[in-house]
Amino acid sequence: MVEIPAPDFDLAMTLDSGQVFHWQRVGNGFVGSIGDLPVYVEQGGSVLKVRCGARPQPTCETRALPRLVVHYFALDHPLAEICASFPDDPMMDAARKFCRGLRIIRQPKWECLATFICSSMKQVAHIRQISLALRKRFGNPSNIDKQVVYTFPSPQRIAQATEPELRACALGYRAKNLRATAQLVGSGECNLEAWSEIPDAGLREHLCALPGVGAKIANCVMLFAYERLRAFPIDVWIERVLRERYFPRQKKITAQRLREFSETYFGEHGGYAQQYLFHHARLNGTKNKTNSMNRAQPQVVSARGLG
Repeated sequence: MVEIPAPDFDLAMTLDSGQVFHWQRVGNGFVGSIGDLPVYVEQGGSVLKVRCGARPQPTCETRALPRLVVHYFALDHPLAEICASFPDDPMMDAARKFCRGLRIIRQPKWECLATFICSSMKQVAHIRQISLALRKRFGNPSNIDKQVVYTFPSPQRIAQATEPELRACALGYRAKNLRATAQLVGSGECNLEAWSEIPDAGLREHLCALPGVGAKIANCVMLFAYERLRAFPIDVWIERVLRERYFPRQKKITAQRLREFSETYFGEHGGYAQQYLFHHARLNGTKNKTNSMNRAQPQVVSARGLG
């Protein structure tokens, strides 16, 4: 077990905040994978206790693992400075206090893209089920303690699957889009890693050209996989927060106006602000509570992952 300093970090809140969907609570911690490496992680105060599975090597435990964990959980982000940059208003202040220690995870690009293609019009619990089904059917199993952890399948493996096989993982119409995008990525026609060098506008355009990816999913992938911290996904919860708390007297404000407002008002760390607002609203509700617990946009505006 390796101990890693993690000040100003809340592991459970971060993993439960609707940005990543495969970590499972086990005992006092969580089991999941960082890329292809199975990992157990638990938090005690400002320290993470971590171990990796699959015949861990000493260098993995003492050198590579700490660097990997720090990078994945963005423990190097200056969180106090980021939170201090948020707008000073009652809704943002409440979200900032509620979400103290929540960090934006740096996810593997293909895993993040594929997961959010699967997320459109789905509740968080459903996205977790789809992710697990894909991992079990097409990923590779590894053991850590008594737990089996499945890696997320490569784009080549998804590209080889048939649409009925993908639909068997509860993907529905998303199966066609996931398979088509996997073919583009797996063949090298779309190089997700090379896209890291593209400015925000161009990156969003490249992502939106992929099957099943619209502005909402593109912003999610930009934020969670490409560390574009200005990216501001607008889903059902965020739209509700913006309409009710920032434009309470405007009955017919357009989706475009909400996008323009969010891109300027929340500043260079708008993605963090969005995630705090989302998690706070999802767990506490807003003025008009709803039973929907998803990351989807109302159909009139289109889903997170569509439109």
